Amino acid sequence: MARLDDVITYLEMHARPPARPAPVPRGKHALMRAEDCTVSFYRYLYAAVGEKWLWFERRLVDDQALAALIRKPTVEIFVLYVGGVPAGYFELDTAAPRETKLCYFGLTPDFIGRGLGPWLLQAAIDRAWTRPIDRMWLHTSRFDHPKALRVYQQAGFVVYQRQPFSFADPRESGILPRTLEHPLLPRLDGA
Repeated sequence: MARLDDVITYLEMHARPPARPAPVPRGKHALMRAEDCTVSFYRYLYAAVGEKWLWFERRLVDDQALAALIRKPTVEIFVLYVGGVPAGYFELDTAAPRETKLCYFGLTPDFIGRGLGPWLLQAAIDRAWTRPIDRMWLHTSRFDHPKALRVYQQAGFVVYQRQPFSFADPRESGILPRTLEHPLLPRLDGA
């Protein structure tokens, strides 16, 4: 099975950044916390946002274990709706004392390129800093959206570590569709 070479970039901020109001999304929109998020809805969000970027780790977790992960009291999942349609989400974890991890963040493909990313990221930052924390952090991959690292840095995150990493191509094992196209990879079906 082919292995994909990656670089994981870790970013952090140690103080709430100065207010940088991102343009408010046009049209009807709402940001709502998914309280007691169901496994099926979470799987939908995870796939809709992450499949294009090769997110696969949580697909490997069975429903019972995933329910335990997303329903921990330290986890918050917020969903952005535009015109009543889920457009993206972010997941925060506050398990570590005085820290918040941005575990997952992104938009569904239909809503990328509409200026919603910076607004949603600012919402995540604002939510994280409503608590008394000393650090907010995240990691990104070179397989994430090509602008992800730049957007995080523009929001005030600073790179503190880069780590080479390789993983088995999840398309080859059937975890993700073989026809999945990614900007860094050829399709496996030869089309």
